[in-house]
Amino acid sequence: MEGKGKLTINLPENLQDGKYANLAMITHSQSEFVLDYIAIMPALDRANTVARVVLTPDNAKRLLLALKDNVDKYEQEHGPIRLAQQQQPYPAFAKPQGEA
Repeated sequence: MEGKGKLTINLPENLQDGKYANLAMITHSQSEFVLDYIAIMPALDRANTVARVVLTPDNAKRLLLALKDNVDKYEQEHGPIRLAQQQQPYPAFAKPQGEA
């Protein structure tokens, strides 16, 4: 930290372009939350994890609140985000249907 109350954050060049993910899987233990960000490509039967972030429970809660605050601000400016009724396009992740 530089000075009182000021934080300089460095964004390394290799992270500046970001990573694309269209799926997040979240797991947790008593001491941590693990967020795996995954890029699923249509017509492929496998997907790649592009990033993993491990958080303490209190920081996971802070992330939840910060994300909610930002979604609220986005919707105030751009209108509601409408979630489509998504069908599971990837058979490996589809729920079983039918009767035995």
